[in-house]
Amino acid sequence: MSEQTQQTEQTEHVRRGVVVVGAGMAGVQTAVALREQGWTGPVTLLGAEPHQPYDRPPLSKAVLLGKSEDSAFDVDFEGLDIELRLGVEVTGLRAAAHEVDTEAGPVPYGALVLATGARPLTLPGAEGVPGVHLLRTLDDAARLRPVLAAGSAVVVVGAGWIGAEFATAAREAGCEVTVVEAAERVLAGALPAEVAEPMGRWYAEAGTALLTGARVASVEAGRVLLADGRELPAGAVVVGIGARPATDWLAGSGVELGPDGAVVADEHLRTSVPGVYAVGDCASFPSGRYGARLLVHHWDNALQGPRAVAANIMAAAPAGEQSYDPVPYFWSEQFGRFVQYAGHHGAADTLLWRGDPAAATWSVCWLREGRLVAVLAVGRPRDLAQGRRLVESGARVDPAKVADPAVALKSTVLQP
Repeated sequence: MSEQTQQTEQTEHVRRGVVVVGAGMAGVQTAVALREQGWTGPVTLLGAEPHQPYDRPPLSKAVLLGKSEDSAFDVDFEGLDIELRLGVEVTGLRAAAHEVDTEAGPVPYGALVLATGARPLTLPGAEGVPGVHLLRTLDDAARLRPVLAAGSAVVVVGAGWIGAEFATAAREAGCEVTVVEAAERVLAGALPAEVAEPMGRWYAEAGTALLTGARVASVEAGRVLLADGRELPAGAVVVGIGARPATDWLAGSGVELGPDGAVVADEHLRTSVPGVYAVGDCASFPSGRYGARLLVHHWDNALQGPRAVAANIMAAAPAGEQSYDPVPYFWSEQFGRFVQYAGHHGAADTLLWRGDPAAATWSVCWLREGRLVAVLAVGRPRDLAQGRRLVESGARVDPAKVADPAVALKSTVLQP
């Protein structure tokens, strides 16, 4: 993009303002970041849900267990002069007209930010069956709270991160919990088998039945039937089998989507359509650090990406644009453990343990060509914090020291 084109685009941004589609973490933080970075033009935030924008992680914890009524963001939208339109479903994008279509009519934009997040996958054949739940929204959590309060027998379909977190909350509430996983192990799509194996043992320790290699044949009111003929009683069924970017509404818009349904953003989080950006769970981005395109469905990505988007909307020239290449990070609280992960281990050539995976605390480090590229820490937050900095720096490390849990990770760096 030429500097003259960018300046023309910038003028149009200011005149018509920025419209952000999606009022989750990524959308809210984009609107806030624009104001924090000095944007003075109009900012409109469109949210499909009627609720005041809220944070999602507490839904599987405090909100679900009735310890908190909601998790609304502490943001003064009126004070920041952010126009908040709730209960507005966006149905299409007409880029040539610089408008998004909604059920309430078209909304013009100068710059558009796509922050629609992801939608949970549903279990085929289970739609509309009484007692079947997803856990993605505040309304989902509200429907599940009385189920847990009643101590019902619960079947969780999916032994990923959300399945483990819900099972943890259900056990804390006194429910009998059975987790059904089609793969042969937990976290099959997220971690190598040797790392996930000790995490699978946590289920039994918490009094949760874990059935792996088990496929659901059908779900009926009050029971789950497995493909091998087993029948599981279920006062409630919670489906946690993954999520897909919420981008169906972009069909025919000219915005490029990847095979995973994610908006294909560039290193500046721009889409294939001029003046349109994408951030958070709905967008993939190229990582120079890892030499791969990443789709990160985690809270930290929805917090960090908006700052780059805001800076690039405000950039007066291409030279002022900010690249987005984070070290991905997330955490999970499950079965009494605090699990943290930073980095991306897909192209690692070495895996090193720090501590005994049978113990209460341990870590795993992944190296590539002698450099730390990812770390998983169970109850070892110092390993995570120091490891994350090493991943960011790209420093070469001593593998023998990395594998010694008594040596601080920051002390494993090889001197040039």
